[in-house]
Amino acid sequence: MLCISELSYRESAGQLDQLVLKGQVRVQALQMLQRISDAESGKRGYLLVGGAEYMAPYVRAHEDVLRALAEMKRLYAGLHDAAGEARRLELVRLVDARFGEMDEVLRLHGSGKSHLALEIVRSGIGRDLMDRIRVAVDELVQYENARIATGLKSVYETLWMSRIGVAAMTLISLMVLTLFVRQGRELERQRVQRQAEIVEERDRLEAEVLRRTGDLTELARHLQTAREDERAHLARELHDELGALLTTAKLDAARIKPKLQQTLPDLVPCLSHLTETLNSGIALKRRIIEDLRPSTLSTLGLIPALEILCEEVQERAGLDILTRFEPVSLSSSADLTVYRVVQEALTNIIKYAQAKTVQVELHNEQERVSVRVEDDGVGFDLARTRIGSHGLRGMRFRVESENGRLEIASRAGQGTELKACLPRVVQG
Repeated sequence: MLCISELSYRESAGQLDQLVLKGQVRVQALQMLQRISDAESGKRGYLLVGGAEYMAPYVRAHEDVLRALAEMKRLYAGLHDAAGEARRLELVRLVDARFGEMDEVLRLHGSGKSHLALEIVRSGIGRDLMDRIRVAVDELVQYENARIATGLKSVYETLWMSRIGVAAMTLISLMVLTLFVRQGRELERQRVQRQAEIVEERDRLEAEVLRRTGDLTELARHLQTAREDERAHLARELHDELGALLTTAKLDAARIKPKLQQTLPDLVPCLSHLTETLNSGIALKRRIIEDLRPSTLSTLGLIPALEILCEEVQERAGLDILTRFEPVSLSSSADLTVYRVVQEALTNIIKYAQAKTVQVELHNEQERVSVRVEDDGVGFDLARTRIGSHGLRGMRFRVESENGRLEIASRAGQGTELKACLPRVVQG
């Protein structure tokens, strides 16, 4: 449709431009004929009255005629019409002859030879030239009228062909649109069907993910419980077996000491060193047992256990630990989770953070309990550091097994903040 419209426009525009030029030729020819008549009237007035003022209209009319002939020449140059150009040349010849005759009459009259001027006028040469000019102008106007009529017919034919072409293209477009709508409806039906299949598959996958996530959470909870049970069993074994052995050895050394002082005083320093070693072993045993299964957590509660843990780490590592604990209500397994999170965080700070000050906080947040550990150490880039490289993966699994959430914020050179949120137990 665009091509048809463009071709029709160009054809019609070209023809209309030609029609405009032809109409201007016709107007110029008629104006020229009128101006020749005005020149004739000026000439007659000058001959009858003799006033110079009658020459001004003649001169103006002569100039207008020359301009009209020049404009007709320019118009025919744009029309490229050989027949019309021949008619124009004939008209120029007649006009030149007519003005030549009038100029000669005026010259004779002006030089005092009025009788000769009148003889030329009476001869009828001017009248014959004027009649031939009128005939030439009429023929030129008729010729251009015929060409204009032909051009208008061509324009109408072009417009009619454009109308037919547009109608045909419109019909084709309607057919294509109908096919497109049908195809679109079919594609929409297929899209809806495929979308329904995708939704069904997504729901199935989500259900499968939820099921497997539940299984993994249950497995993680079971592993954590098994790990804590194993730690408790190992702590009991160390307490019962190793503790008894170390205590017996210490008592034996105490009983041997008085006898050695009497019989072998030189061995008393060795016995004292042995006693100190046994005391160190007993202290190490107690610390290992507390790490495996904090007895203070089950006997004193979460807050005292955290305070003792922070005091021991502060003394052992030389850190300045600032604590702020609020009374919270958690399940026994969640209490152990909070304790382990703080314990693991402090261990990582000692190993990697190079920190001087640590803040440990425990407080309530609406329906959750929040524990936060923040240090002023070197920090690390979370984007480049694997989450398990600092022992944090175990924390995350432990917290998520209690339906909690673990958040870590750290930047290189700006310290690290670890925050765990766990569900709060509502007291009945």
